[in-house]
Amino acid sequence: MIMLPLSAAVTLALAASSPTPAETTPPPETPDYADARRTLLPRVEVEASRDATRIEAARARLGETAGAVGLVDAERYREQRTSTLADALGYAAGVFVQPRFGSEESRLSVRGSGLQRTFHLRGLELMQDGVYLNQADGGGDFQAVEPLAARYIEVYRGANALQYGAATLGGAINFVSPTGHSAPPLDLRVEGGSFGYQRGQAAFAGAGETQDYYASVSAFAQDGFRDHAKQETYRFFSNYGFALDRGETRFYATRVNSNSQLPGSLTLAELRDDPTRAAPANISGDQRRDFDLTRVANRSQLRLDNGDDVEFGAFYATKRLNHPIFQVIVQDSRDYGGNLRWRHEAQWGGHRSVLTGGAAAVAGTLEDRRYVNVGGERGAVTNGFDNRATRLSAFLEQQFYLTPQTALVIGVQASRNRREARDTVVINARDESYARTYSGVSPKLGLRHDVADGITVFGNLSRSYEPPSFGELAGGPQVTLVDAQKATSGEVGLRVEREQLSLDAALYRADLRDELLALTDADGNPRGTVNAARTRHQGLEFAAGWRFTDAAELRVAYLWNDFRFDGDAVYGDNRLAGIPPQLLRAELRWSFGDWYVAPTAEWSPQRAFVDHANTLAADGYAIAGLRVGGDWQQRWRWFVDARNLGDRRYAATTGVIADALGRDGRLFLPGDGRSVFAGLEWRR
Repeated sequence: MIMLPLSAAVTLALAASSPTPAETTPPPETPDYADARRTLLPRVEVEASRDATRIEAARARLGETAGAVGLVDAERYREQRTSTLADALGYAAGVFVQPRFGSEESRLSVRGSGLQRTFHLRGLELMQDGVYLNQADGGGDFQAVEPLAARYIEVYRGANALQYGAATLGGAINFVSPTGHSAPPLDLRVEGGSFGYQRGQAAFAGAGETQDYYASVSAFAQDGFRDHAKQETYRFFSNYGFALDRGETRFYATRVNSNSQLPGSLTLAELRDDPTRAAPANISGDQRRDFDLTRVANRSQLRLDNGDDVEFGAFYATKRLNHPIFQVIVQDSRDYGGNLRWRHEAQWGGHRSVLTGGAAAVAGTLEDRRYVNVGGERGAVTNGFDNRATRLSAFLEQQFYLTPQTALVIGVQASRNRREARDTVVINARDESYARTYSGVSPKLGLRHDVADGITVFGNLSRSYEPPSFGELAGGPQVTLVDAQKATSGEVGLRVEREQLSLDAALYRADLRDELLALTDADGNPRGTVNAARTRHQGLEFAAGWRFTDAAELRVAYLWNDFRFDGDAVYGDNRLAGIPPQLLRAELRWSFGDWYVAPTAEWSPQRAFVDHANTLAADGYAIAGLRVGGDWQQRWRWFVDARNLGDRRYAATTGVIADALGRDGRLFLPGDGRSVFAGLEWRR
């Protein structure tokens, strides 16, 4: 059952085209350091070739992974409205991403990571140029990322993120920044459209003999498809680098101000009748999520005398959150840490060997205060915690080439995580202070074989380990001291990079113990987190791009998700609620000289349960869109992006409860209705 589709895909890839010298891209001598060790030539002469070399170096490095990885070129998603992570990652293999209500806040999951989270981030490691973006407890904010300020995005699914020290079920997503050597000197972009949508970006870049810089300023605002859904976000992203004798050091500065009204969830009947309405409690409580984030970081890369490569990263971030929901949550956090990565390449008995090792230390404090929500303002104090989280981890991965085409990979990560909370508002003599330590070891064994130029098959076995964040421990009405989530996973897959065909496919299965299931009540309010004894996640991750003529290309991303309880005492083998069993996105693009037309489709054919008892579900749906756009005089880019042309009423995502008893409830988050967006970009 597993090998049939993979063997068929290998046959298709081999038949697609015979290799030519132009198709063969040899791996770079030291993949991560192409920029650091370059010869700095005049910018105008080498800008395009240097940027192309950087992308190809990243593809070659990812291609040496014995597992499921992928790369998203930002130039492709800049051809459309680029507002949410769904716009950027919608065609990445294995990534489930849906905006909650057309907002930058999304449900983001890989292999069912953070399955119950319809908000914020859990189960995935987000990084900027290999430096952690997550907070010390593993949580994070989607608004901390500006897709327009990334040159490309690397996706490491599951244990394939071990080389970055990530050992969660979902893996890691790394946003790689433009530099003064890869970005145009000036890039101006405006977008506008339905629901009062407005977005603008101004990016500046420059480079000298030994220094370069990149800076992006962006602003976003929209009234929203629904009532009480106004949003506005302002971001500043920048980096400054200079060459060292044997490498490079680069400094980063980020500032984010985000303000979002929250329209809340609807009942299924309300969604079908009028999906533009907001939940009554969200209006009366003026529910919002507003925060300010400031982050500074450094990444330094060096080549040692013996040829080893060493990379060091460090960051410091502060965030201020004001979050009126069923209560008013006010938080001040400070997170800081560093990571070290070392790469050694040698010959062992005439065989190539690559040894990668590293360590990370991250800590953070979180001052958490909660109040009665009085029309969106703070009332009486109801609870409060002073929290502290620490994370210590070390990893080692050995890649040994049995033959020039076949590599054996053995790796392991050990981690220790600490969660401490001091109850600062003791009510009814019940002190909810706690301190827990979580420790785990995550091994990996993999094999990769190059069948032919640009065609690779792989497989691996691994374990993942994920301690709870503060959101799982104290995100509900009371503290829930849950255990860490563990999983044993296996995958087999195929990766193809040919001139006319690219393909990324993986079949996986993960057997989980103590899965962290964060539940809500019937109105969508957090109820707390539990550990499920045994669950199973398995599925197919597939993405392909086929250029079948010089002017026509088909892109497809398909997910099959089979997430279930495994002999549970209450739920048996029921489906886990939260994510639909299937999701397909497709785009067919025709080019006509300097312009193109691209019809698009999104299809979720099966119902998606909102409760673990499997008594209530969102309907399947199909929506269609159309994009047209083009280039003019090599400096101008334009597009018109029409979505949901049939004005379909559907649930983009849902909340999750234990048992709905078959009764409708406010658990459904509508997708946007018919909309049209347009954009114009100018580069110098």
